[in-house]
Amino acid sequence: MSTSVTSTAFKNAHRLHVQSLYKRSLKLSLDWFVQRDQWRQKALDIRAQFERNKHITSPKELQAVLAKTEQELEDWAHPGIYRLPLGPEGTKWERNLPPLMDFPEHGHH
Repeated sequence: MSTSVTSTAFKNAHRLHVQSLYKRSLKLSLDWFVQRDQWRQKALDIRAQFERNKHITSPKELQAVLAKTEQELEDWAHPGIYRLPLGPEGTKWERNLPPLMDFPEHGHH
C-alpha cells in the first residue's frame, strides 16, 4: 500500500514539475517572439518537444531530460525581457499622470 502512495506522490510531483517547465518555456519564448504568429509556431514546437518525451518512465532518463530542459531554459533566458510599454516598468509606465488636485493646507498659499 505504501508503495502505491509513494508512486502516486512521485507522479503528482513529477507532473507538476513538468507543467511548470512547460509554462516557463512558453513564457520565456514570449520574450523572444513578440508577434503572436511567430510565437504560436514556437509554442507548437515546444509542445511537440514535450510530447516527444512523454513516454519516458525511467527515473534516470527523466532526471536527465528534466536537467537538460532546465539548462536549456537557463541558456535561452533573454537578456532584455520584453515589457509592455504601458505595463509596470514599461517605457510609458506612469507617463503623463494627472496632477494632484488635493494640496496640503500648510506651506502653500
